[in-house]
Amino acid sequence: MTAFGLVLYLLLLPETQAVRQPIVVSAAISLTDALQEIQKAYTAAGGSPVRFNFAASNVLARQIANGAPVDLFISADEVQMDYAQRAGAIDQTTRRHLLGNRLAVVTPRGGAETFTSAHDLLTPRVRRIAIGDPAAVPAGAYAKAYLERAGVWGALRTKLVPLASVRAALGAAESGSVDAAIVYESDAAASGKVQLAYVFPESGGPPIRYPAAITAHTKHRAAAETFLAFLRGPDARAIFLRFRFIPAPAD
Repeated sequence: MTAFGLVLYLLLLPETQAVRQPIVVSAAISLTDALQEIQKAYTAAGGSPVRFNFAASNVLARQIANGAPVDLFISADEVQMDYAQRAGAIDQTTRRHLLGNRLAVVTPRGGAETFTSAHDLLTPRVRRIAIGDPAAVPAGAYAKAYLERAGVWGALRTKLVPLASVRAALGAAESGSVDAAIVYESDAAASGKVQLAYVFPESGGPPIRYPAAITAHTKHRAAAETFLAFLRGPDARAIFLRFRFIPAPAD
């Protein structure tokens, strides 16, 4: 067979037989470490290639609503998934609750701060607190809701440093440019440069939920469905647990 004939033959093969194109997964930036680990397990199990686009969920939702070539969306909250759904950008029949999480306070490595409640953030020793922007970033919106329920939001507002993503807030604590940051417990588990000072009780605020859905315009639906199923399976579940996420109960 000539080289041209071989190329033509491959182009005419079904996707499962030809060289498989990677699916694009747009995922909340807090999932970076866990999903990269899961990708290795998925590939080792014979799964098709996966390419990730990590960013704040609000940024991803708008990219998808504007037609970005994405196959699967995993948001850090329902609000941004709802936005994409209202825009007709996801297939709502594939929408699933994938994970939960908890909020946590972290401090720079080597610090001595430990807290017993959100009220401890009021101490004068804590002068600057990094959070995701509450007006846009899910982690920031969750943090605001928790702090409002605790009755300390108003008193803390002058200390807060709103940033573009939860990982930016984590980075501020890692660099020591703030005295504390409110991030996800999974972020604290993934970082070796901060120490965990406090984990907010799940009952203290709204549930933290990570929904996942296949996009309406995917060109690789079968591969996206397979990866989503893997994310909800036992191998991925074990990895999510190690990174301190809370996998949703199996259907």
